[in-house]
Amino acid sequence: MKAAVLYSGGKDSSLMATILDKFGYDVELITINFGLFDSSIPAAKSAKNLGFKHKVITLNREILDDAVDMIIEDNFPNNGINYIHHQAIEYVAAQYDVIADGTRREDRIPKLTMSEIQSLEDRLDVQYLNLTGIGYKTVNDISDEIFELEKKESDIYNSSDYEMEVRVLLKQKGCSIDEIFPQHIQSKVIGWKIK
Repeated sequence: MKAAVLYSGGKDSSLMATILDKFGYDVELITINFGLFDSSIPAAKSAKNLGFKHKVITLNREILDDAVDMIIEDNFPNNGINYIHHQAIEYVAAQYDVIADGTRREDRIPKLTMSEIQSLEDRLDVQYLNLTGIGYKTVNDISDEIFELEKKESDIYNSSDYEMEVRVLLKQKGCSIDEIFPQHIQSKVIGWKIK
């Protein structure tokens, strides 16, 4: 069965793809872009190094614009990032029978609630999977064992998550990115330690 994994090139979505692959799913990694900035490059490199098929889907730029407006109004990224994630899942779920992402138990965003997951599965007759039952420490331990990781301060060139194009648009609008997105370390998968 074909499974789409929303993919940033990080350890969480890479682990989700690996799990599905080990259980016999035909995994295709999907990176979302809006055409403002090619944030898909890190994910494409990670996917190639892991040997997974990778596809970039360009969604309507209005989604990004609406999300950034929410972030500016809130002066906080959660609602805007979650909005993008919901739109991405809805779009991809219309094309695949199985959709997954790397959201973990502790994640606050992006994340679907249990009722949103049930609604998605019922409305679109899809299966949705994530890492909700797995905690941050476990994901780190497993990822450190199986993946070669590159850990750097997050910036627009080392990740393919939704935040990257949001950062570019916020900067174009004259907003202080550091006030909205605190600096943090980003783990990018660069290959296998073991397979």
